[in-house]
Amino acid sequence: MVTLHREGAWKVAVYGREHGQPHFHIEGQAFRCSVSLTTMELIIGSAPPNVLKAAVAWARVNHALLWTAWRELNS
Repeated sequence: MVTLHREGAWKVAVYGREHGQPHFHIEGQAFRCSVSLTTMELIIGSAPPNVLKAAVAWARVNHALLWTAWRELNS
């Protein structure tokens, strides 16, 4: 697992040996979800709306970094 961003009480992470479509995780103490790297849409799980919005905004700006991390960890 590589944490690529932390903000407040949540983080954006990419895990190795993942399955399915390329995605990243948004995690906090009481929530966890996966978001597609291709569409930036929620795949599974949940997060507070403000966290989801902020994390996806960060992911859009850092899209290349997320893809690089996902490829390196899942090749």
